[in-house]
Amino acid sequence: MGQGQSGESGKHVSTEQLSHELARKFAKRCFTPLELYSFQDVFRGLSEQQDGLAYLKEDTIARFLEIPDILGASSIIFQMVSYLGAFPFGQDAPVVLGFEQMIMVVVIMTERYQRVLKKGHRDRTKLLFRSLAVFDRESKAKDTTDESQDNTNESPEPQTTRSHAPGFAVDEAANDEEDEDDDDLALAALESLDVIEVFRHGDAPIAQASIPSDNLKKLIMLLLLIAPLSSQESLAQHTGRLTGENLEGLRKTADNILAAFVNVEKFPGVKIHQFNTVIPISLPFLFSGFNPLFEHFLFSKNIDFTKRKDGSTAPPPPGDEVPPPLLRQKGEILDLNVLSQLSFFMPGDTLFHRLRLLYSGGEAGFSLGSFETRVFNWRAPTILLVAGNRISDPPSGGQERAFSDTLRPKRFPDSGKSDHVTFGVYVSQPWHQTHKGCFGNSETVLFQLEPVHEVFHASTMNTDYVSFTKPPSARSGIAFGCPHPKAKQTSGLSSLANLGPVSLMLDSSFEFGVFTHNYTSGGGAFHNSETRRSDFQDRFEIESLEVWGCGGDAEAEEQKKRWDWEEREAEARRKVNLGSGDIDADRALLEMAGLIGGNRSGGSMN
Repeated sequence: MGQGQSGESGKHVSTEQLSHELARKFAKRCFTPLELYSFQDVFRGLSEQQDGLAYLKEDTIARFLEIPDILGASSIIFQMVSYLGAFPFGQDAPVVLGFEQMIMVVVIMTERYQRVLKKGHRDRTKLLFRSLAVFDRESKAKDTTDESQDNTNESPEPQTTRSHAPGFAVDEAANDEEDEDDDDLALAALESLDVIEVFRHGDAPIAQASIPSDNLKKLIMLLLLIAPLSSQESLAQHTGRLTGENLEGLRKTADNILAAFVNVEKFPGVKIHQFNTVIPISLPFLFSGFNPLFEHFLFSKNIDFTKRKDGSTAPPPPGDEVPPPLLRQKGEILDLNVLSQLSFFMPGDTLFHRLRLLYSGGEAGFSLGSFETRVFNWRAPTILLVAGNRISDPPSGGQERAFSDTLRPKRFPDSGKSDHVTFGVYVSQPWHQTHKGCFGNSETVLFQLEPVHEVFHASTMNTDYVSFTKPPSARSGIAFGCPHPKAKQTSGLSSLANLGPVSLMLDSSFEFGVFTHNYTSGGGAFHNSETRRSDFQDRFEIESLEVWGCGGDAEAEEQKKRWDWEEREAEARRKVNLGSGDIDADRALLEMAGLIGGNRSGGSMN
């Protein structure tokens, strides 16, 4: 252990030699000459010296990255980087963060390793899990037993702490043996050095590892804060989100995301199979904020980038103007925390600085008409958000009973204990009224934000993505994942709403909504949950409903032109004053408004 062979020389080399060679290769291939020079300057300015060794301390890294103390995440970040600095030899972690170790950290945290290690592209998640996890070396026998048991709370062994939460499959024991082998990313690194005899990880088996839930929540809060960071942007500019109601909202959003991984009331930590299940589907961009944050090490403030070789000063770079706010207007549902939450599964460059509030039920009125007027003219993707409070079963009020009477008797339990729910849909195509079939495509995404964060991606086997129906349809309203309603009202059970297996439906008055997850049916227009493998249904009274337009100034200008055109048409109609006695003048006005003339008939003027 600790030695291998080089394919060319056949000489034994140490892990220190291989780490040195990999750091040299990373520095040469992953950094530009200017970035490497800046990195060297930053490291010199931050490092401490002891016995001739330069290294970085925890508080130094936290201060340089401007990690707020109130989050309590500094020690978690230091734990991560102390592990990543040992790459690809995890058994040596934690390590002293010297110059070469910090090269490893920055390359991995900014994903620049992909310029060298093509084969390790998908393995960063496992590496980050190891960097966050703690290992229970006494639980090997217990975890082996857990692989084949549903509930270990009944085990007489005093060390057993795991239990089974019915219907929440991500909490169930899973087969982690496939993760016992060396990480692909580490193997790719060793292969790039032409090492024939591959070093094995000295870590405890990954099945014995878990991330403490409290640590993951603190990290999620930091990730929410850094999600909108751009390159070289200071994190201190976003500290306004850490006071008062904003901080409480940050904690609440982090709780919703943490619930995607684990039921914190039953389990103390997050296992690797939960990470591997949740992140690719519901949180693919969770760690994207690390990229700009750790790029700070590649930009030295001591270097004047405006000076030229001839001694002249270059003009300031374009784009120094103040960018538009991250969110132009705060909604009843969407704020900066929820916006960051959305960026964990939608590309941030389509969200930050670009969303525009098109429709808010609280401002424009809860009606199909006001929704149509404000949303249909937007020619780019939109995000619909709806929040409300779960209604009782059986319903207590008259309106609740009337809504429930439009649905089949409730067979599924509620999704959880929380009464407040928030759902949303990303719609990539422009909205329009549907008469016979649904619109949308495979890019349509149905998701839940509260109390459990989860994303339901579109299926290609069923295309009942979005419907917008008005009378005389049997079931007017907006639906996602439901079969298109029939044109005419019928009697009996066929007159009830036809809910899809995984669907969200809002009634025509926008008073009530229902989200259905019929796991046993096998899915419909949207895929089943990979973590909650059970049937559930949430019927709720709508509290807030809003639609946000994705796009920039061009989309907004196009919408404004359409609104202005409709306003001019409406004004022209209002100004037509018939019955004045001057038939010729009245006809001329109608022709100017486009109401008669050509192939149109205006009827009799008498």
